[in-house]
Amino acid sequence: MYTITDLFDLDHTLAADYLRGFTYPWEALKGIKDFILALGPTLGADYEEISEYVWVHKTAKVFPSAYLGAPCIIGPNTEVRHCAFVRGSALVGADCVVGNSCELKNVILFDHVQTPHYNYVGDSILGYYAHMGAGSITSNVRSDKKLVVVHAPEGDIETGIKKFGAMLGDHVECGCNAVLNPGTVVGRHSNIYPTSCVRGVVPEGSIYKVTGEIVNKF
Repeated sequence: MYTITDLFDLDHTLAADYLRGFTYPWEALKGIKDFILALGPTLGADYEEISEYVWVHKTAKVFPSAYLGAPCIIGPNTEVRHCAFVRGSALVGADCVVGNSCELKNVILFDHVQTPHYNYVGDSILGYYAHMGAGSITSNVRSDKKLVVVHAPEGDIETGIKKFGAMLGDHVECGCNAVLNPGTVVGRHSNIYPTSCVRGVVPEGSIYKVTGEIVNKF
């Protein structure tokens, strides 16, 4: 339930070939910047390099007060709304929403991802049609600054990296003001209750409740 193929339909991202080079999605985090720098110049005439290493599709809408830091790619029909802060190393797919006062850093957002209101998404990958409710955030560094561990049911998985937010599978719904702690992995079609504090692995097709209880969705 933790592999790239378990979590994501790779038909819905420009990073498909890149991600196929890894087993676990967090292994891809270290190379996102270099991948975007290599991909950008190959995108073709439908993308404009509006500033150095910042490529925006001609059908995307970037509001005047948004900030796009290099390197980044903004896909077709995506909206980057007022006061959004894309710090860099961000691949944002087609038909996405990066909302007001949201911050992205070192991320891959598959097509149709929505981070519409006051979200922080760092060192994370969000799958096809994943949605983060208002105020929900990823926490990407442990308070003790140790390397992030994925707390899986069968035992901890050492990632070997210091910064790792969350991996949200396709069609994950994350409720308002939820906090996804470092190393969180949420399987496809799962729901996170609002105001939850999530840690570890949420299996595919589950509901994560505020108390930490996980129930089968279907």
